Parts: sequence; C-alpha cells; structure tokens
Amino acid sequence: MIRSHVLICGGTGCNSSGSAHLETALEKELAAKGIQDEIKIVKTGCFGLCALGPVMIVYPEGTFYSRVQVDDIPEIVEEHLLKGRIVDRLVYNDAAEGEAHATSLNDTAFYKKQKRVALRNCGVINPEIIDEYIAVDGYQALGKCLTELSREDVIAILKDSGLRGRGGGGFPTAMKWQFAYNQTADQKYVVCNADEGDPGAFMDRSILEGDPHALIEAMAIAGYVIGANQGYVYVRAEYPIAVKRLQIAINQARDYGLLGKDIFGTGFDFDMDIRLGAGAFVCGEETALLTSIEGHRGEPRVRPPFPAVKGLFDKPTIINNVETYANIPQIILKGAEWFSSMGTEKSKGTKVFALGGKIENTGLVEIPMGTTLREIVYEIGGGIPGGKKFKAAQTGGPSGGCIPASLIDTPVDYDSLIAIGSMMGSGGLIVMDEDNCMVDIAKFFLEFTVDESCGKCTPCRVGTRRMLEILEKITDGRGEDGDIEKLEELAMTIKATSLCGLGQTAPNPVLSTLRYFRDEYEAHIYEKRCPAGQCKKLAQYIIDADKCKGCSLCAKKCPVGAISGEIKSPFTIDQDKCIKCGACIDSCKFNAIYKK
Repeated sequence: MIRSHVLICGGTGCNSSGSAHLETALEKELAAKGIQDEIKIVKTGCFGLCALGPVMIVYPEGTFYSRVQVDDIPEIVEEHLLKGRIVDRLVYNDAAEGEAHATSLNDTAFYKKQKRVALRNCGVINPEIIDEYIAVDGYQALGKCLTELSREDVIAILKDSGLRGRGGGGFPTAMKWQFAYNQTADQKYVVCNADEGDPGAFMDRSILEGDPHALIEAMAIAGYVIGANQGYVYVRAEYPIAVKRLQIAINQARDYGLLGKDIFGTGFDFDMDIRLGAGAFVCGEETALLTSIEGHRGEPRVRPPFPAVKGLFDKPTIINNVETYANIPQIILKGAEWFSSMGTEKSKGTKVFALGGKIENTGLVEIPMGTTLREIVYEIGGGIPGGKKFKAAQTGGPSGGCIPASLIDTPVDYDSLIAIGSMMGSGGLIVMDEDNCMVDIAKFFLEFTVDESCGKCTPCRVGTRRMLEILEKITDGRGEDGDIEKLEELAMTIKATSLCGLGQTAPNPVLSTLRYFRDEYEAHIYEKRCPAGQCKKLAQYIIDADKCKGCSLCAKKCPVGAISGEIKSPFTIDQDKCIKCGACIDSCKFNAIYKK
C-alpha cells in the first residue's frame, strides 16, 4: 500500500542541479530500508521555484524540500519517511510568511498570488505516463469536442473566453481559428511554435517538459475545428528533455488511439510530428517558422497572405505557441465564463512569466492578467537581493521594452504594457537593480538582434547594426552630440519598414530606455560617465585619501603599474594607465578604493 508520494522535479533547471541523481539515490535507500513498496516516486516537471532546486515535495504532508543533495537522501528517508519527522534544515523557509516550513505551497508568498492554468499539471504529474494525465481529466476536452460540440461551438467558446495568443502579439485565438476554418482546401495544418528564443524565457519549455499531453490534446482540438489532419510542433533542438518527453507523449497518445485514425470512433483523423529548429531567433516569427518546416532557410515572408489563408506548404495553417494551446482543454471543460472571470476586460485569463535577473525567487510564475509589476517583483519574486533598489524590468525580450521604477504599479496586461512602450512578448521578465546601466542593457538586446537577424530586409540587417555601432560608441566614451537623435531616427525607420515583426520591434529596448532613462544616455555622451558604473571604459577607480593607509598592497596587485605613492601616505591611480580590472578594489583591506 502506498502511504507517501515523493515528487522530484525533473525540469531542466533541477535536472542541471542533479535531480536525476536524487531519484536514483532515493530508490536505493528505500530498497535498503525495505519500504520501496510503500513510497511512490514521481518524476515531475518544473514546480516553478527554480532558484531553490533541486526540489522535492513529500505528500500527504506537502513538505517542500529545497536544494536537496544526494547526501541528504538517507536523512530524509530515515527521519521523514520512516519516523514521520520533517527534516527542517532542508525545508523551504518562506520568510515572508514567517513559516518554519511549507505545509501547503498555496500558502507561501511565491505561490499565493499565482493561478495555475497553463501550468496546472507541471510539478503534479509524471509527464512520461499518459495515465497520470488522463487521471486529471486529460483528453476529456477532446472527447467532448468530438462527441458533443460542433466546430462552430468550439470557436464560439474560445471567442467568449477572450483567449489571446500567448506568443507575444496577443491576437485573438478564436479569430485566427475562424479564418482557417473559413478556408476551403484539400489539406490544412496545425502548427505549434515552441521555438522559444527570447533570452531568459523558458515558459514553453517547462510546459513541454511537465505536461506534453496538454499540447497534444489542444492541437487535436484545433485540427478538428479547422479541418486539419496533421500537426507539427516546431521546437528548438536545445530543449532535449522537452523533445524527449513530447515524443514519448506522442507515441503514447498513438498507442491509446488518441492520435491517428478514427479518434474516439468519430471518424476524425489527426496525427502530429516534431520538427527541430537549429536555434535561429527569427524562426520564432511565424512565417519564418513555416519556411523552416518546409526545409528552407528560415526567413520571413511578406504578409498578407497570412498563414490562416496560405501557410505551411501554401495551405491554410494556424500557428499558436505552447502556452496558448495549454489553456484550451481547460477552457473547453470549465467553460468560457470560468476563463474570462480571470484577468482584465481586454486581457483575459492568466499569463506565465519566466522571472529572472536581479530577483530573489528566480523561476516560473503564472498570474492573472492585471497583476501589477510591484506584486510580481516584491510579493511573488521576493524582492531585490542585497537590499538594492528596483530600477527597471524588461518584458518581451529583445522585442520588448524597459519599465522604470516609477511605473512599477502598472498592471501587467497586453494593452497596459504597449501603452508604456513595452509589450507582453512570450513572457520573459528580467528584473534590474540600481547597478544596471540602461544604455548597456539596450546594447545587450540590440547585440542579440543583430546576431539573430536573418538579413533578408535592409532595415533590419543594416539599420540595427548602425544603431549598435552608435551604442558601442556611447558606452566606450566616444559619444557625440546628435547621437541620441540618430538613434531615434534609425529606430523609427526600422520599425516602419522592416519586413517582419522581429525587425519592427527590434528598436524597442533602445526607444524605451531613451524614453525613461534619457539622462543616462546624456551622462555617457556629455559627461563621459556611466552613472551605474558598469561601462568599463567610462569607469574610474578612485582612492579615498582619507581612508588610504598607504600600505601599497593595491600598487603591488595592479598589473599595469597605474598606482603609485609613498608608504604610509595616500596612493593615487593614473586614469590614463588604468585598465579597469578591479584588482585594486579586491586587494584593499580598508575599503579605500571605489568605482565611480
């Protein structure tokens, strides 16, 4: 008889921290104690709190163990699983709630304000066992569609739910499906965009790793609605765990008759396959993705015609990302009103974000639309490490913008973010503190865009490189009067004339930082100073004469002989010789050297 379930996170984050070794060690220890038949080990997807991995949860107690190591397994088995005594030193301590240990995840600050819809099964079931998905109402939505609902009924439900695409643009899902449904063709396709290329984003990856059957079920529903019998999941090859589990799930669904011919005996046929991407960021753009599936170089196409009219192999095609599809089975089962009751008037439901950067609780969060940035950063994210001040948050990746501290109470939804010069994007949310240079941040994202441009259109290929050259000049201390105006002119031209959405949004990080942090650009250009002290060529290392004891240790550590002085007298740094390596600061025992 099973008396305890031990859930071990098998997502990429925890896996990289050694969670697979925990599973092996736990199996051996349980066998050694003779209780292997009483304890069930469940390898799950991501729990969300990636900063604390490897993560292990013991039920029925619900005890959340964090940063578990192989050496901890004997103690957990002996004390908790045998004697019923929680190992307090390993338990997640939710300091915000003042709890000694987390007996219920929903009561902790990290999870309390979350609403898990797309992530509902991640960290709950074993994604490699189809029976566990079926046990939590899996494939019931597909069965309902095929036996109770017409194709028009499903579109109406999605329309009433207000579901918008979670891939970045926020286009109404029902409208996209309606366009494809309206087309007459001998062949149609359903495609999933799992080519998650934004720096710091891993929402789709986590769903594929933790709940792949939700995607399969939703794509089959989409096939039924538009009249397609073939689906493709385009996923980046850098996601080996996700690809493996998705293929296992597809094989299991075929074995159970949930993919293939005559599904549920209704005469409906639908099958799907995986196509691997080589990591080109531009293939996240839907027409470039379709071109890549067809076996060509991933480059965008002129629109219109849109994919719903002329898509994959010139046939009507709908494309949604993983998170969008993951919402659909629950909407079918629980109803449009249930979904639309969450979120805001124009942004219904929830949104998954990959929370990263200068934040305590790095990880994956799912929140109702309209939750403020302040709630995400301070209540869910746990605030900024080291008592630093929140400076900005980047949403939407390279296509998004930076939100300053003055707008931290902005509701996070499609329209509110666009109004302040940012965008939802696929869901990356990078937090920055007072030590971040916003000019350098803009340069970082533009470097990424320049590297990833497909080069098909001149505005993106040449224009973004010219913008990057100006930013490099500014951060190197060679900025000139008029550079800001050149950046703005280039940015607006690129936005207006680029071929695809990626080129059109590439200038957003520059435009948003110019809008809210223009003073930092001016300091770099006119004062040759980086206010955050991050631009190496503009930094100055200064010795405080009042604190310097004249010990000469800094001079001995300087690799270029830039520091000189007399013993027991204050030393000085020759700024012309200094290479900004920081060796002097590291060597000073009196905190007499600082970076300006």
